[in-house]
Amino acid sequence: MLNNIGLPGLLLIAVVVLVLFGRGKISSLMGEVGKGITSFKKGINEGEKELADQSETAEEETASEKDKV
Repeated sequence: MLNNIGLPGLLLIAVVVLVLFGRGKISSLMGEVGKGITSFKKGINEGEKELADQSETAEEETASEKDKV
C-alpha cells in the first residue's frame, strides 16, 4: 500500500505537515528528538560500563576466594 507513494507524494506530505504544525513547532520537536537520542545513547554506554565493572568485580571476588582456599 505504501510502496507506491513516490517522491511527489512525500513532498506533498511534507508540505502539509509544515503547514499544519509550522516551522517553529517542527524544529523544536526535532530538537527534542535529538536530545532523546543522545540521552538514550548515553544510557546505553553507562549500562555497558556498569556491566563491565560488575564482571570485573565478580572476577576479582572469585580470584580472592580461590586464594583463600
